[in-house]
Amino acid sequence: MPNANATMDANEPLVIREERKDSSGVVTLTLNRPKQFNALSVEMLSAMQIELDNIAKDNSIRVLVIAANGKAFCAGHNLKEMRAHSDEAFHSALFKQCSQMMLTINQMPQVVIAKVQGIATAAGCQLVAACDLAVASDDAKFATSGINVGLFCSTPAVAVSRNLSRKQAFEMLITGEFIDANTALQQGLINRVAAADELEATLHSLIDAITAKSPVALKTGKDMFYKQLGMDLVDAYDYAGKVMTCNMMADDVSEGIDAFIEKRHAVWTGR
Repeated sequence: MPNANATMDANEPLVIREERKDSSGVVTLTLNRPKQFNALSVEMLSAMQIELDNIAKDNSIRVLVIAANGKAFCAGHNLKEMRAHSDEAFHSALFKQCSQMMLTINQMPQVVIAKVQGIATAAGCQLVAACDLAVASDDAKFATSGINVGLFCSTPAVAVSRNLSRKQAFEMLITGEFIDANTALQQGLINRVAAADELEATLHSLIDAITAKSPVALKTGKDMFYKQLGMDLVDAYDYAGKVMTCNMMADDVSEGIDAFIEKRHAVWTGR
């Protein structure tokens, strides 16, 4: 006899897309496999990649929120699915697929914010680290726990080590121990912590601060920020100067400076 819960899950979309109704250019993608703790199965990764690729091409979208239904944000890869495949080719393709999704988040022009509740473990913790910003409820917990089953979280290490200090990141990776939301805030994994009933308001406060800014500045800023991180100091300043010169030519900058001088709100055109 088929499992009723499994059938219900199969009929539900893996990822739910919602757009804020105030035309602010805010979209939310919600992982929707709560009974599986929103594990990043091959199907989940594929569904997310399709949505991310579509959003990245949409200039009307300025902010993307990645959220999750249920008690957990994301428990990482689906271990049962991984154990069901013993061939190296499957695992190579899986980790390549996951890495591509994380890179897409990094490279897309929109600001991406993780909204975290419950646990975010292994590749779920990687997903939080891959996002540009993150807010979490005060009961959230984070771990790179692969080492507990003999698997060092190598791909999560890439994102986590670019958020935390070297020693803090290595401690998470080598012990697999959980850190709470306040520790994650102190160590740089997330930006803001709120009580569960205040998480939505905290998220929207951050979104409002971002969407009040020029679309040109947001897109320019995200691209510049990540590119300069991989440069040495001299090259970074040279690149930053060129980006800033180009940015100065934008209509939005003229409007922003005029509005500041005239003590009024700027009217952004995105040009």
